[in-house]
Amino acid sequence: MPRPLSRRRRPRHTAPGPVWLFDLDNTLHRASHAIFPAINEAMTRYIIDALNVERSEADRLRLGYVRRYGATLLGLARHHPIDPHDFLRVVHTMPDLRAMLRAERGLARLIAALPGRKLVLTNAPQTYARAVLNELGIEHLFERVIAIEHMCRRGQWHAKPDIAMLRHVLREAQVPLADAVLVEDTRGHLKRYRRLGIGTVWIVGHLVAPARAKQSNARMPGTGRPHYVDRRIRSLKSLRRATSRSAHAVD
Repeated sequence: MPRPLSRRRRPRHTAPGPVWLFDLDNTLHRASHAIFPAINEAMTRYIIDALNVERSEADRLRLGYVRRYGATLLGLARHHPIDPHDFLRVVHTMPDLRAMLRAERGLARLIAALPGRKLVLTNAPQTYARAVLNELGIEHLFERVIAIEHMCRRGQWHAKPDIAMLRHVLREAQVPLADAVLVEDTRGHLKRYRRLGIGTVWIVGHLVAPARAKQSNARMPGTGRPHYVDRRIRSLKSLRRATSRSAHAVD
């Protein structure tokens, strides 16, 4: 069973301001650099070994389940006899994590300068999320880490962009929907959750252009601001200016 959402050493933030819900990978750090390729390969290898399938089938399942359910784990847990906790542990174990991380300069200062409460909301497992935050030197800045284990209810696994799950975890964290601002690299999550009335910030600076990713690792080009995004930013440097959900400028 996952431990309760931890508030250890983090007194409740009572200052006025929004409640920031930060995604982790490709939001607080550039996972596309090395971590995502490592996780994808580990997932594929796990599926090959656990289900005794060819690599092409393993890749099809991995990608298909993340598109259908929001996370590969959910599809595997629903359709195959795997141990979800073992899967999460194996595919997110990285002995060389520190060397794989890339993040903005002055990240801790940028986050600390934001008014209001700060939480992490990630489809990654808690151990991995806390390890990343610790290596980045920013774990102490977040009141809670809401990881995929905390999204599991009544024996069923859930993940972003599940609406009922978000309502539940925010209720547990005493976060009014009207105060929440989701900072996220995945447009589909922002589009789904905008229906709840929360603020939406799309960060694009860590994304890789799909067509050229393997050849050049090029950054995602500017693609405008979808109607369900309150603000599109390239980096966290400009995030403080995104506190007003009525802002429409594109950085």
